[in-house]
This record gives sequence, C-alpha cells and structure tokens, in this order.
Amino acid sequence: MSALVIPQCISPEELLLLPDAGRYELVCGRLVERKMGAVSDRVAARIISRLDRHCETEGLGTVLGSETGYRCFSDAPAKVRRPDVSFIAQSRLQEADLPEGYLELAPDLAVESVSPHELHYEVEQKVGEYLSAGVQLVWVANPHHRTVTIYRQDGSLTRLCGDDEITGEGVIPEFRCSIREFFPPQKSEPEA
Repeated sequence: MSALVIPQCISPEELLLLPDAGRYELVCGRLVERKMGAVSDRVAARIISRLDRHCETEGLGTVLGSETGYRCFSDAPAKVRRPDVSFIAQSRLQEADLPEGYLELAPDLAVESVSPHELHYEVEQKVGEYLSAGVQLVWVANPHHRTVTIYRQDGSLTRLCGDDEITGEGVIPEFRCSIREFFPPQKSEPEA
C-alpha cells in the first residue's frame, strides 16, 4: 500500500483533489488537520439541525456543514477554512447557485465546535480571521464547558450556557434556541 505524499505547499485547487480533503484546512499553503472528535461533531450536528429547520421554514438562506470550504480571506487568497457550521443569507447566495468547490464569500454566521484537541489560540485565530473576512456572527461552542461564546463585528462578545437563549440577532431573524439544546444530554438529563 503506497502512502499519500503531499508536497510541502499546496494550492486550494490541489486540496480539492485530495481524497480526504474535508479533513483539512489550508493555511499559508500548508495542510492543517481539522481536529473534530465525536462529541464536538455531535454538537455541530445538533446546531445544524436546529438552524436548518428554522432557515428552511422561514426561507432565510443556506446552512452548511464542515465539509464546506471558504476562500474569503482577502489578506490570504490561498487560505481555506471550514467552519463546523455556517449560514449564508438567501439575499447573498441562492442555494441553487452553490459552487462545486469553495465558496468565495464570507458566511454570515460561522460556528466552531471546540474539540478537546484544539488549542485555545487556534480557535481565537479562526474567530479573528472570520470577523476580518466579514462574518457577522461567530459562535464558538465548547462541549466540555457546555457554553457558546458569541463574537460580533463590533468586538463585543457574550458567553451563554444552560437555559440561556441564543438568538440569530440580525443575521438569522427570529431564530431562538436554548443553549442546552446544542449539547448532547448528560447522563442525568433527558434528550432536548
């Protein structure tokens, strides 16, 4: 069995050709492995299901998962990031117009579900990159602490937990959900 040999630096187009491209982001031409674990992936799936149901019902836009790559960073055109969950308003992109490859516009919402293997500075770096690219809201879900931190374009942030309610603010109108619904139930609590 031959090993996959990856050159030192690759382009976004070369990344698309890799058989397991969804496992990687591209930063400065170098592959960066995404570090999803089962719990962080489940949190992302729960967020997707709640957002998608609301956005589909209200005709607001498209909710996408972690396989979607974004090339929307003006300071680094070869950078590819893959938020665990993202949303693009229908007024900016019709679902029928989704490209086969990367999206070259910033999502309106980007969500990162923190894995136990991710370093704090890595998550903070992604948040800064998303906001600089024009993302209006960034949610960072922390499964270990069962919190969601909301980062906004104006520099403000809010940390929510438990029965606190998260909203889509002006980005996803009328979306409301208890933070508890984003996280798998703990052994002593019922399914949300």
